[in-house]
Amino acid sequence: MTDRIKLDQDGNRLGTFLKERRQRLDARTLGFGGRRRTPGLRREEVAQRAHISATWYTWLEQGRGGAPSVRVLDNLAQALLLTEAEREHLFLIGSTRPQKISPKDSEGISWRLQRFLDAMPAIPATVATSTWDIVGWNRAAQLALTDYSVLNPQERNILRQMFLNPQTRAAQQDWDAVARFLVATFRTATLRAGEEERAAELVAELSGKSPEFVRMWKENDVQGTGEGSKIIHHAKVGPISFEFSSFAIDGRPDLKLMIYNPTDEADTEKMHLLWEG
Repeated sequence: MTDRIKLDQDGNRLGTFLKERRQRLDARTLGFGGRRRTPGLRREEVAQRAHISATWYTWLEQGRGGAPSVRVLDNLAQALLLTEAEREHLFLIGSTRPQKISPKDSEGISWRLQRFLDAMPAIPATVATSTWDIVGWNRAAQLALTDYSVLNPQERNILRQMFLNPQTRAAQQDWDAVARFLVATFRTATLRAGEEERAAELVAELSGKSPEFVRMWKENDVQGTGEGSKIIHHAKVGPISFEFSSFAIDGRPDLKLMIYNPTDEADTEKMHLLWEG
């Protein structure tokens, strides 16, 4: 293990991303036959689908093709059947570099936002940075998710908790899916926010402590936070099912608001039981 783990091992983000995505495609489904020694499409097949020369596409994968135009990036996104999150990632690494966001206050949130969180007694809510540092929460989040008030600021990081804290891991209904989601959204959000230096420090730390993080990080997945569902196994009330959604915070592009809504009446009742003590 090197002293400093970089965000991308070979420094060629665009080439690595293109290669990995073409290797995930099913050649037969896309109309390409023939025997293959490696999975996915060949370089010339991607070039054909993207309407560019095979030579230039090869150079792009090798990191010597120059900066592709918006049109070429769009063609590549279509050729590789990228998701919206993957398409955004392709444009970020293939063209204009994002400017680093300068947060107004990296240590916390406004009192108005805190009042909003506190107005939801049965709905856990947190505010997180692009690197998944929790900088705001309500009592429902303390009761159902993690009591962030007893942790020092460095420990209030979801990735650290998920990969390094056995109790956090045991509370997840599907730890592998949750961990993959966090890694993929972390990669997306930190690149979008220009927080690559902070991200590299966290990647280095987790890579030195968690082989599972190394494995997931090398898969190079990207995903938007969006919305979804999860189940928490709580020591006092048993499993609680949540539907979560993420929201941008106006004036604070460095932060995201996460709302965890109990799925049904039974889950809401469990949250009330926790609140009442």
